Amino acid sequence: MLRRLTLPAAAASIALAVAQPAQAELPAPVRAMIDAAIETGDAGKVATVIELARKTNPDDASEIDALNQAFLAHRRELAAAQAKEKELALRNAGLLDNWKGRGEIGAFQSTGNSENVGLTVGLSLQRTGLDWQHRLRSTIDYQRSNGRTSREQYLVAYEPRYTVNGDLFAYALAQFEKDRFQGFTSRVSASGGFGYHVVDTQALDLSLKAGPAWRRTDLIGGATEDNFGALAGLDFDWRILPKLTLTQDTDLVAESAGAATAIITSASTSVLLVTGLEATITDGLTTRLSYTVDYNSDPPPGAVSTDTLTRFTLVYGF
Repeated sequence: MLRRLTLPAAAASIALAVAQPAQAELPAPVRAMIDAAIETGDAGKVATVIELARKTNPDDASEIDALNQAFLAHRRELAAAQAKEKELALRNAGLLDNWKGRGEIGAFQSTGNSENVGLTVGLSLQRTGLDWQHRLRSTIDYQRSNGRTSREQYLVAYEPRYTVNGDLFAYALAQFEKDRFQGFTSRVSASGGFGYHVVDTQALDLSLKAGPAWRRTDLIGGATEDNFGALAGLDFDWRILPKLTLTQDTDLVAESAGAATAIITSASTSVLLVTGLEATITDGLTTRLSYTVDYNSDPPPGAVSTDTLTRFTLVYGF
């Protein structure tokens, strides 16, 4: 069993680790100030206090440095213990553990010269382990204009990822779509290949993936098409600003998040591009403005090749 270490106990353990010199002892008020900073566990506060103590007590620099080194060693020991505890928890997690999700819903209605009603619903789930990551997402878009259905689109996708080495990962993708306005009753796509985390920082996450793909399309007229091709994908998450206050209890996360996926076959090319901006209302609730471009190079007669959709939705994280 791993031994838990706590930062508030750091001052006591560090005091025992550092022997008191027989002469030129660090003044008690200075020692108390350093101990108080150490008890907070805040590395920034400790660094500030240590710097001031060195400047005001240059003759005691060696003892001050010893206290600082003992504090830093304790933090490394604590971080190592916490990392081992987290790794053990992930290894022992069950199939239904460690899932995180986001539910998204938006709706609109207009009356007057035209009557429109629309609904968009989305759900995404993600589970991250030591080597595996599982992603499941689904969206539904429905719209009626003047009593007639003008948009009805369904999408469900499942993507497991396996970390090969560092930033390199292998992926598999299975995706189902239904959109009769684009000319098909169902479209199933499957792909597998490799990806790479190009950037992974607090401000920006960017990964690329590519691999062979297969697609089966059931057209409205009854025909079925099978095609082999290639998939190229991009996932990004850009935190433009850490915080920008809009009202007293709402702050803008200023986070642009999205994905782009292109499937290219001998018969057609499809591109799905989604970008968004989110503003936090509470810890679990955010508002999201997103823009989607759905391109198909070979639409049915009477249909256009590009659909766009602007969504304003509420998102609940759990």
